[in-house]
Amino acid sequence: MKSRHLLWIIIILLVFSILIDLPVSPSIRILNKELTIDFPLRLGLDLQGGTEVVLETQMDKIDPENRDSALESAKNIIERRVNLYGVSEAVVQTSKLEDKRRILVELPGLKDVSAVANLVGKTAQLDFRELPATMSAKEIEATRSGVSILAFAQETGLTGADLKRAQVTFGGSEGMKSGPQVAIEFTDEGGKKFAEITKRNIDKPLAIFLDNELISAPNVQQEIDGGNAVITGEFTTKEAKNLVIELNAGALPVPIKLISQHFVGPTLGQESVNNSIVAGVIGLGVVGVYMGAYYGILGLVADAALVIYTLLVLAIFKTGFFIPQLQFTLTLAGIAGFILSIGMAVDANILIFERIKEEIRWGKSKQVALELGFKRAWSSIWASNVSSLITAAILYWLGTSLIRGFAVTLIIGVLVSMFTAVVVTRTFLRYLMQGE
Repeated sequence: MKSRHLLWIIIILLVFSILIDLPVSPSIRILNKELTIDFPLRLGLDLQGGTEVVLETQMDKIDPENRDSALESAKNIIERRVNLYGVSEAVVQTSKLEDKRRILVELPGLKDVSAVANLVGKTAQLDFRELPATMSAKEIEATRSGVSILAFAQETGLTGADLKRAQVTFGGSEGMKSGPQVAIEFTDEGGKKFAEITKRNIDKPLAIFLDNELISAPNVQQEIDGGNAVITGEFTTKEAKNLVIELNAGALPVPIKLISQHFVGPTLGQESVNNSIVAGVIGLGVVGVYMGAYYGILGLVADAALVIYTLLVLAIFKTGFFIPQLQFTLTLAGIAGFILSIGMAVDANILIFERIKEEIRWGKSKQVALELGFKRAWSSIWASNVSSLITAAILYWLGTSLIRGFAVTLIIGVLVSMFTAVVVTRTFLRYLMQGE
């Protein structure tokens, strides 16, 4: 790609990064519509303050082969409760240590510790409910969409204790639709209850609730005996798996024991943010002064690339590449990884500049020395950065939430530093050394 095109790409990225990074959300008018650019930086528990809870699951009454799925189901139930409670940027993670399975819940901004304990510390409750025989066709149709169903749904006595397991199956056999389906199996007693319930609810929906929240309302097509049934519908594979997890959360109810809970004050978080900002400014300043003093005009170009690097990284933190699932929650460990990556960001420039100086000493012109310097330094840049990426990936894979935050910021920093060193710095130097 030509240097002119690369320069325009760099300028466009820089402008967007500045707009995203501004502390005050700017507004742009497009086609008589005002568009506000607002990407708030998501802060973790240690910076924003909030509550941290550690829960231990009681797996004594659950078969060993089902314990991992039961742990995952319990985690999903807690995530559902937290989301319904309205806590943003919450973190729910599982950990396994020998035979102990625990769930760590971080709730930024939530100060009521007792409310948190009541929210996440109870066992999931699954039950099946039927609709009154006097319901109109309009009310039944509203039920299928989950409208006001809790108000008139009647308990049947069929609960998660009567359900053995649920699993994803795929149809296609005679009389069944193709695609993902959910197969459920009841205990002997549960099968008898289910047969009686389906017998009196033919052509009507049977509501399934988890923690008083409707998760499914399949239509009963016939009396079902034998204790086995299949929930069909226009499921995607992901939707079918999610429904299985929710059903198994009630079929394999996991008692949860509160191990610890504590509140992190926002004062500590604000102090950490302030100290981190000071450390970041000092780090940028020291590196910039050193590069300018030692390498002269080359160092000043590296300083400009370092500023662009900082703006790009912060924009990535705030936007998550515009993908909701990748939105980044910044923690104190993450800030540490970012500050560390500032120093690493100039490593590639130093390797390149030393190669350029060697080529010039050997009699090459500045333009030739520039191209050879980048070419011959690339193998060292690639090797050093890949080793850093591998280390960060191992930290992310094996680490806890704080270590993962450090690893993610380090990975982002390394990747962006390679871009600024190899693309931004070279593009600037090509324009600077034209005709030399």
